[in-house]
Amino acid sequence: EDNEKRIERLRETVAGQISDISGPRGRIVKRAAKEFKDGMYVNLGIGIPTMASSFIPDGVHIELQAENGLMGLGPYPDPSIGQHGDADFINAGKETVTAIRGASSFCSSESFSMIRGGHIDLTILGGMQCSSSGDLASFFIPGKLLKGMGGAMDLVSSPSTVVVTMEHTAKDGSPKILKECTLPLTGKGVVDRIITDMCVFACDKEGTKDGGLTLIEIAAGITVDEVRAATDCPFGVVEGEIPLMEEP
Repeated sequence: EDNEKRIERLRETVAGQISDISGPRGRIVKRAAKEFKDGMYVNLGIGIPTMASSFIPDGVHIELQAENGLMGLGPYPDPSIGQHGDADFINAGKETVTAIRGASSFCSSESFSMIRGGHIDLTILGGMQCSSSGDLASFFIPGKLLKGMGGAMDLVSSPSTVVVTMEHTAKDGSPKILKECTLPLTGKGVVDRIITDMCVFACDKEGTKDGGLTLIEIAAGITVDEVRAATDCPFGVVEGEIPLMEEP
């Protein structure tokens, strides 16, 4: 019987090369990276959040945690310097990764003790829908295959700052930022900030300021009226000139 542990998602990089990330997704990725502050312990979801780790600002050192049991998550392995994918070194999305010097591995119970105990400073994850009061739906569309929630529910209900990255509208053009989510919730009243390809919202989870959301940055070439047309809930706007998001 073959009991070999197989690599499910082999990911590699070449000589530390950073993939060219352009367009709306690139705008989200680069803005998300600005949430990193020196000394933070950070958990990144798969996809856009993980891409943000390639754009950590100069002078900022963070420790990346994978909830499957690794602190000190490194980049994808680089075969040009002798690194190769290892089925025992993966992130929560089952992609092959490396471990930086000083990294530690641990069991799932210890990992979630870190999360639930408030030892992770920042969580960045993707979302399907957000509400004006900070509710998040990120794991399940009824009628579609559900592989599992992963650690998202624990992460968003922990004391960490929660940042959601997602495109502002769905593929059919419908809003993903709503007065109330219509999909099953990952967490209620948990989101602190929403970063989309159109703008950045700060979220007052108590809903006492401007109905919950305040637009604090906007993409170049986008107007507030365009954001309102793509958003299915009221929101406030920061006073004075609205800062622009960095272009990819």
